[in-house]
Amino acid sequence: MLFMLTPVLAPTVNFCRTCSVFQQSLDFSMGTSQLLTYVAISVFCVFKAGSLDTFIAAVYEHAVILPNDTLTPVSHKEALVLMNQNLDLLERAIISAAKQGAHIIVTPEDGIYGWNFSREAIYPYLEDIPDPQVNWIPCNHPNRFGYNPVQQKLSCLAKENGIYIVANVGDKKPCNASDPQCPSDGRYQYNTDVVFDSQGKLVARYHKQNLFLGEDQFNVPTKPEVVTFNTSFGRFGIFTCFDILFHDPAVTLVKDFHVDTILFPTAWMNVLPHLSAIEFHSAWAMGMGVNFLASNIHHPSKKMTGSGIYAPDSPRAFHYDMKTEEGKLLLSQLNSHPYHPVVNWTSYASGIEALPMGNQEFKGIVFSDEFTFLELKRVMGNYTVCQKDLCCHLSYEMSEKRSDEVYALGVFDGLHTVEGSYYLQICTLLKCKTMDLHTCGDSVETASTRFEMFSLSGTFGTQNVFPEVLLSEIQLAPGEFQVSSDGRLFSLKPLSGAVLTVTLFGRLYEKDPASNASSNVMAQALTGEPESNMTHILIRRRDHMKTQKKMAISEKNNPANTLI
Repeated sequence: MLFMLTPVLAPTVNFCRTCSVFQQSLDFSMGTSQLLTYVAISVFCVFKAGSLDTFIAAVYEHAVILPNDTLTPVSHKEALVLMNQNLDLLERAIISAAKQGAHIIVTPEDGIYGWNFSREAIYPYLEDIPDPQVNWIPCNHPNRFGYNPVQQKLSCLAKENGIYIVANVGDKKPCNASDPQCPSDGRYQYNTDVVFDSQGKLVARYHKQNLFLGEDQFNVPTKPEVVTFNTSFGRFGIFTCFDILFHDPAVTLVKDFHVDTILFPTAWMNVLPHLSAIEFHSAWAMGMGVNFLASNIHHPSKKMTGSGIYAPDSPRAFHYDMKTEEGKLLLSQLNSHPYHPVVNWTSYASGIEALPMGNQEFKGIVFSDEFTFLELKRVMGNYTVCQKDLCCHLSYEMSEKRSDEVYALGVFDGLHTVEGSYYLQICTLLKCKTMDLHTCGDSVETASTRFEMFSLSGTFGTQNVFPEVLLSEIQLAPGEFQVSSDGRLFSLKPLSGAVLTVTLFGRLYEKDPASNASSNVMAQALTGEPESNMTHILIRRRDHMKTQKKMAISEKNNPANTLI
């Protein structure tokens, strides 16, 4: 396998030089045991010669060109015209990344054709994607598995530029009545990620397990797929967007299959205060101890932006842009086998005695979840707030206690049931939207209060905790905080920007409902309680898509009723 010559190859060259000296010093009259030793070491040398300690990663935030109509089927020829327009934009990013020495590039979910399709309307955009075990280079043998122009294009781009390419392409698989799960139209349709290696070979195919609201054009695989592949620069796993909030396949890839790097195509709608793309994805990388390559769609009107290259210790490159309509290519060097420190998330907090806070606690809504809050009334202090089994402890010092901003310490221990159904334990320090305490938990993008120090911990019932620090204007704080082995998220120095939130986001997967497939979960409004803006967006999106699909069916059956 050939790679562009970059500085990261230097350690490998030195190792090979050592192997060469060993080989040249051997006596050719060696015995059998010596010969076996020579062969073993030679093979090891060859293996090491192809291994890289570091690699250059690239992700591309893509401003996708969308179809005019996602509910009315078009011809495959028309679908291909649109897909080629997006592939042309992706090609420029791929070529640019390769010229800068990138070994792998990730492109976003829905990046080739868009979203919000009906089941029938997505069909012309789909291709039959074979199992990678067939050993196929589409660029060399384009018609081996039928007409697959998108796969051929991606394969050739990978081969011609000597780079691994990760892309999101719809897959179709025929089925019949012998399969009791076969859809009525006789086919399965999957939201699918593919990976082509630097020779253009298809090396990975992943069907998304946890479909988001409105993805009823796709089917859920019968069983979660755990997809990995090995390279000379580490072991990789892949999953898509909403998968990140569930155990399978995301956690399984790290805990059981020991991948070094996660590839993450996404079409992520930002949800503040805790689920902004760069915020949560960087936290997941730190919490799970892996590299994380997140490529998002760029569509600010849908709150879609936020891509990054994240290492377990700190973000290496990230992009968040709600002001322009342009795509963005990011590159950064990563360790092929990152170090994963062990953290006991309950150790420190379990040794702190919770002091009574009187009647100072109040309730607030964060993304439709009812948190228990305490207002931070002083410029510095120590606070504890509890809900059910979770107690959160905060020590902090502000640079000043401003009269125009309110901060609160909050806790949530319960089942979240909006765009999905999953159990959370969250400790959070956050800025309230206004001086009114009822706005604590609302979406906030700017702040003025800087913190000299903070230390946040909690009595979590899980070891799956993701540490978040988000600054004003939706910025991260690389190198300004860390997590201790006893479970404290603490600042290393005064933060460079004003704080929006400091959060420990815990997931108790074992408390999730028996079936957590998001396609079966409807967004639920909490009667009589305020909801976040994103909750309204999700509910309106669901209802709007339902209405559109009903209207399209009605117009198809009753052409005379169509409005012109």
